[in-house]
Amino acid sequence: MIEYLIFLAISTATFALFGLGLNLQWGFTGLINFGHIAFMTLGAYTTVLLSLKGVPLLLSAGIGAIVAAMLGLLIGFATLRLREDYLSIVTIGTGELIRLIVNNQDLPVGNTWISGSFGVQSYVIPLSTTPNLFFRLVMIGVLTLLTGITLLSLWRWMRNAQISASNNTVRNSSLKQEFISRLIVGIALGLLAAAIYISGVIGLYNYNPKAGLMLFILLMLAFVFWRVEILVRSPWGRVLKSIREDEEVPKALGKNVFSYKLQSLMLGGAIAGIAGSFFAWQLGAIYPDNFQPQLTFDAWIMVILGGSGNNLGTILGAVIFFAYDALTREFLPKIVPLDVERIGAFRIMFIGLLLMVLMIWRPQGILGKKEELTLGK
Repeated sequence: MIEYLIFLAISTATFALFGLGLNLQWGFTGLINFGHIAFMTLGAYTTVLLSLKGVPLLLSAGIGAIVAAMLGLLIGFATLRLREDYLSIVTIGTGELIRLIVNNQDLPVGNTWISGSFGVQSYVIPLSTTPNLFFRLVMIGVLTLLTGITLLSLWRWMRNAQISASNNTVRNSSLKQEFISRLIVGIALGLLAAAIYISGVIGLYNYNPKAGLMLFILLMLAFVFWRVEILVRSPWGRVLKSIREDEEVPKALGKNVFSYKLQSLMLGGAIAGIAGSFFAWQLGAIYPDNFQPQLTFDAWIMVILGGSGNNLGTILGAVIFFAYDALTREFLPKIVPLDVERIGAFRIMFIGLLLMVLMIWRPQGILGKKEELTLGK
């Protein structure tokens, strides 16, 4: 059970990071990217191939993020001056093109070349060796600090909504609804953080390399979330939002809209490249089929479900997505008398139905703001 919770925590955090890159591009800038998996693919393969050449892991992951950002630069120069639909067409094609190239070309694995279809195995994973007791206690202390900051931030987030609802008399009903939704989400995320903390402490003390990787990805997710939140609340982020709403307005104010779009596409791609590194480290062996287009649309589900243009909503969307995946994988075969193939199709159909209901009931997503809705553009 502990190992499974650690696995779910790594998967959720990795795809929350992946979704944050897409949310920056779509939720804040309005860029329609249907090939987000391309950035993850480049990040994953660059990291593992460089690590097999002896490059330090952190440097390999950093270079992977830069390579993914350079892909965003190439796509941006080719499409961002054209209509929005060209970007969506080019990105989905690029994602499949990169996967097919990796599948059909020989790759430099160590000192030899092997066919990409055979995948890449036996590469180094962070924190794979068992540390001494002192270092394990330090890791537990870091996890404790991270959990405490998370719980404190959630409490402040809920408290601010309560204060707004109690002080405002004009929009009191809508603010009360927001407070209730924040209260439910905050309690759920708090309980999840507590479960991850307990699993992490046990996994770190009786050292499990996956627990070390979990701590690493949680720290990276917290850092990226913090920096992206600062960016989107800055003047740079406000320009991105204005581009999302109507790019003619920032143009009229003298802003270089093309440059801002390019920066958003590159930064979102770099974040997805970092997520690719963690995805590869979690799998332990990567194959081209690990990077199917479906992963891009899974990220879209997370962003839309949590609320586009809301970074915490993206994390919430990832939590709900993997909770749904785990629960239906475990309990649905016991309820619905179908074979394995039909159960898989039923799970996809059911989450599609849930999204349709959500779009009717709350089109802005769970934590999204209706006044910032861009789905109808």
